[in-house]
Amino acid sequence: MKDSRLKGMVLTAVMAAVICVLSPFSIPIGPVPVSLTNFAIFITLYVLGTKRGTLSVLIYLLIGLAGLPVFSGFQGGPGKLFGPTGGYLIGYIPMALIAGAVIEKSGRKAVRSVLGMILSTAVLYAIGTPWLAWQAHMPFGAALSAGVIPFIAEDLIKMVIAALIGPMLYQALSKAGLIGRAEPAGT
Repeated sequence: MKDSRLKGMVLTAVMAAVICVLSPFSIPIGPVPVSLTNFAIFITLYVLGTKRGTLSVLIYLLIGLAGLPVFSGFQGGPGKLFGPTGGYLIGYIPMALIAGAVIEKSGRKAVRSVLGMILSTAVLYAIGTPWLAWQAHMPFGAALSAGVIPFIAEDLIKMVIAALIGPMLYQALSKAGLIGRAEPAGT
């Protein structure tokens, strides 16, 4: 029991570190950069499930809030978390809860998992876009054009890649005895 609990804590920390390592790499295309954060979160949810995956996201956000440069563009601190793109950062919490629940309940099946990721990303957009409009003093339509429209295609690509890689990582870690019992991965 203690061994599995320790493994869970270590994997939660490791996956938070994975999010922290991948998230700063971004391509600035406007007020909202293209980053690997949501991809790293989706992979984390495949590996850890909803509860521990969401905890990894919270750890990532707290590390960034403390000032470590883990947010896009190697930035950190309260100014970034509560600035114009902060709504998207905070939106990662409900995104993780929703996508994680669907990924788990679907048995990590690709099609259903992608549908859950789409729904969770829509919630992320619904939180981040009004925040961007308010913080950047722009009309909602302009915030939608800056914070959502340019990201739809690349977000879908990241979801499909996560749905292909996630089950394989889960299986490998499960077979290695690092996480719970292996479930069939598939579509």
